[in-house]
Order: sequence, then C-alpha cells, then structure tokens
Amino acid sequence: MAFTPNEIEAGRKLFAAEWDFATAASSLASLPPMGGVEIAFAGRSNVGKSSLINALTGRNGLARTSHTPGRTQELIFFAADASLVLTDMPGYGYAQAPKTKVAAWTSLILDYLRGRANLARVYLLIDARHGIKPNDDEVLRTLDEAAVSYQIALTKADQVKPTELAHVIATTQATIRERPAAFPDVLVTSARDGFGIPELRAAIARLLAERALPRHRRPS
Repeated sequence: MAFTPNEIEAGRKLFAAEWDFATAASSLASLPPMGGVEIAFAGRSNVGKSSLINALTGRNGLARTSHTPGRTQELIFFAADASLVLTDMPGYGYAQAPKTKVAAWTSLILDYLRGRANLARVYLLIDARHGIKPNDDEVLRTLDEAAVSYQIALTKADQVKPTELAHVIATTQATIRERPAAFPDVLVTSARDGFGIPELRAAIARLLAERALPRHRRPS
C-alpha cells in the first residue's frame, strides 16, 4: 500500500495532536454519542492493540498494555478533537476471565460493530508470528455480515524473519481476497521499533480525507 509524501505528512500531523482518554463503555447503553469519525482496533487477546494505539499517538501510557490476555474489558475511546476517535476493543479468544464476562465482552463488540453508523473502519490486528487463526475467521465473518469496512494490520513484525513475514503477508492477502468488506491491502507494523506506523497514520488520514469529499467527487 503506497502513500505519497504528502499523505505521510498528513498522517504525522493528524497524530501529532494531544491524544487523551475520552471515555469507556461496558454496555451498549453506555456508548458515547456518535460524533466525528471512529476508527476501531480489534484483535485476539494480547495481539498488541494497546501498544499500536500508543505508537500511533506517540503516547506510551495512553492505552494500557499488559502481558495478561483479556486486560481490556471495555470499549475504550481516545480522542484529540471531535473529528476522530480511536476505539480500543476488548480482545477476543483466550482471556483470563470468567466465561460469562468474556461472553459479555463478545456481545458488546458485536453490538458496537453492527450499530455504530460513524464507524469508518476496523483495523483487525493479526500477530505476524501466527497469521490468521480460526477465531479470527469468526470475526472476519462478523465484519462481512455487518458490512463494516476493515483492513488487516499485522503486528509484531520485528519478531518475524523476512522470509516468514513475506509468507504470512501472502497467506493473509489470499485469505481476505474474497471477503466482501475487507480492504485488499495488508499493513505491516511493529509498535516496538515503529515500522509501518507512518503508513498506518497515512492510511487513516487518507480515509478521513476521502470521507470528507462530496459524494459525487469520491474516488471509485
């Protein structure tokens, strides 16, 4: 996925603002009013959602990180202004929590995905060391059924050898090729060394710019 220098700079400026915690929601009723554009980050427990959000915003302590799967138990919203909101979603899959609690998180995630009209895109994070797993497939199906635009972003790319990473990228692209709601390009990132972070920022800035265009001028 190629970006122009201007798009890279637009992404840098977008995330150079002072990002802060906005609110948290543990139920559909406690979701904040819809306003601006929301970008959500989903993925298996411990895939690195919070670390990626911290890398994007340049604030190491903005989103809580933990080596304990299932630490994020609510939808966490971050904002710099009213135009863009980042949502850190509870991880799915294994979590050190009661099954009833995990079921409640899952229900909240599905309700959010299906009913959030201002949700512009979900970045589905996949650990580059493992690729897409069966419980990722379930989420892919849910996103397709909800007609929510999503894009795969591989995380922890610094921990994978180049040849193995190339294989994971190719396999991931083949998996999503026929998915109706999937964006075709796969992003590759590392929150640890910053690889791919400028490109992810640029992708979000491009998305905002496209949504701001009048309908008759939007690219096909």
